[in-house]
Amino acid sequence: MKLQMHSIHFDADAKLINFIQKKTDKLETFYDRIIDGEVFMRLDKDESNENKVIEIKLNVPGKQLFAKEQAGSFEAAADMTVEALRRQLKKHKEKVTAKQ
Repeated sequence: MKLQMHSIHFDADAKLINFIQKKTDKLETFYDRIIDGEVFMRLDKDESNENKVIEIKLNVPGKQLFAKEQAGSFEAAADMTVEALRRQLKKHKEKVTAKQ
């Protein structure tokens, strides 16, 4: 899947980008008609430890899916965001197949 990666307020290293790419590629096993997506990685100016935010937008035919999570590490935030998108994809797929 083609993803555009954006890191805001910091420079993401290749290891983090590859980790997120691998995680999101697994979403194609649930719904194979994903067109593309965008990933926003951001450091909030929050005083707490949980200041890493990941937002993912996925484009599927006729709809755009979005999830945003905040955690103590980008990896944990990516896990939670991908899990939220997996649920949305399954729901979307059920709606699409029910219409046919």
